[in-house]
Amino acid sequence: MSIASQLTFRPDLPVVLNNVDYQRREAELKRMDEILRGSGAEEAFVEATIKVWMSEGKARKESGAEILKEKARLQRGLRCSLLRSRLKLSYREMSTRLAECPLYQWFCHLDRLGEIQVLSKSEIHRGEQLATPEVLKEINAQVISAAAQVPEAGTEQVLGLKNEIELKTVWMDSTAVKTNIHYPVDWVLVRDATRTLMKATLLIRKHGLKHRMECPKKFLGRMNGHCMGMSATRRKAGGRRKRKQVFRTMKRLMKTVSAHAERHRELLQEHWRETDWSEAQAAQVIARIEGVLELLPEAMKQAHARIIRGELTPSSQKILSLYEREVNVIVRGKPESETEFGNSLLLVEQEDGLIVDWKLHEKAAPDDSHQMRQSIERLEAAHGSGVIGEVVGDRQFDSKSNRKWLEKQKISNSLCPRSLQELKEKLQEPPFKKAQHRRAQTEARIAILKNVFLGNPAKGKGFKNRERQVGWSVLAHNLWLLSRMERAKEKPEALALAA
Repeated sequence: MSIASQLTFRPDLPVVLNNVDYQRREAELKRMDEILRGSGAEEAFVEATIKVWMSEGKARKESGAEILKEKARLQRGLRCSLLRSRLKLSYREMSTRLAECPLYQWFCHLDRLGEIQVLSKSEIHRGEQLATPEVLKEINAQVISAAAQVPEAGTEQVLGLKNEIELKTVWMDSTAVKTNIHYPVDWVLVRDATRTLMKATLLIRKHGLKHRMECPKKFLGRMNGHCMGMSATRRKAGGRRKRKQVFRTMKRLMKTVSAHAERHRELLQEHWRETDWSEAQAAQVIARIEGVLELLPEAMKQAHARIIRGELTPSSQKILSLYEREVNVIVRGKPESETEFGNSLLLVEQEDGLIVDWKLHEKAAPDDSHQMRQSIERLEAAHGSGVIGEVVGDRQFDSKSNRKWLEKQKISNSLCPRSLQELKEKLQEPPFKKAQHRRAQTEARIAILKNVFLGNPAKGKGFKNRERQVGWSVLAHNLWLLSRMERAKEKPEALALAA
């Protein structure tokens, strides 16, 4: 559904001299704006999201003014989310930068003649939540397809690139997206539970609902003392026996804490109307308490098994955090981190470094060899059958079934063989050697995405939010990379800035 909208008057950007970094940023954002409009990605995002918005009954189909208002909101949400991912700012910092910088106001369509209404941190967050990971993948595929489109004779490439990108050869690798949690020590989970429950209890009491008990802060102090006592038992004679004593004391205190929190939760459920909270605010505090109380028995059982009985809990059954449930133990054997806690991420890039496919796994990820075929099928579904001509990856992607499948699909196999003898033989082939040498850049591409765009660890709470955050980061990364590529007709000032 296409609805025409009237253009508004927008002031010119100020001319800034003697700051080449600002001028480069201005050229970058102007180019990203051209790519968003030229590829049709912005329009496709708005149309896809408006369909969902209307299907939920949030607007009447005949209300054109309401749809135009929603369309403008979606455009601002798209651009603010991309800019936030590019700058890697918090929501509060992003709102502040929008208020300060006319360039960012222009890119996010906030510039107006007269008063400028800047988005608050909550509005920026809500705008980011409008897109699903599936929509972001579709928009990213549309940008990639536009960049790969071959121009007709005598015409310019749709994105104005000097040379269209190629999708014939792809490089794939997997990495770990770390979750923003502390190291999952069993008895530290007990401390976390005490802090959350007593802070929620203190909040309820501040709003006038009280049950007979000591000050919640005293319970926090006692639990902190026990935690220091637990740490002090390391490398001391009889340390194991003392740890058991301290943990049993922590268990008794935890039982009292959970009972107080449960009573205050019930008090809030029955009498929330007597406070100045809305029903949604009261439900938020109740959910915070219930979320911890739900996992607390299993966390206590897990700590008891390790500290008292000396038994280990399998990684698949272990509670790693009371606040992040979709977290996996990922053993990668890296020198700087033998074990990581988060979600496995598959990334696929093409020759110029554009990320053409990605997959974040909620549960324990399958072997890399099982992910290769699914990735190629997703790429061919998005860009056409037979578009992939060569696949490059490390030895984890190699398997007998993969070799047979690639041969059947007539796709050149440049996966690193698991057999050392086969590897020595294939290294005699110049194309294979060149492809494997280029594979080192994929590690750098992963580092750029994680450290410059996504964040390491990722700040998103919950798997769905982390998955959405990866989608925004991949799209912002590709737009940034495309903005740096050589154009068919470079302007003199652009060439001077790039020098």
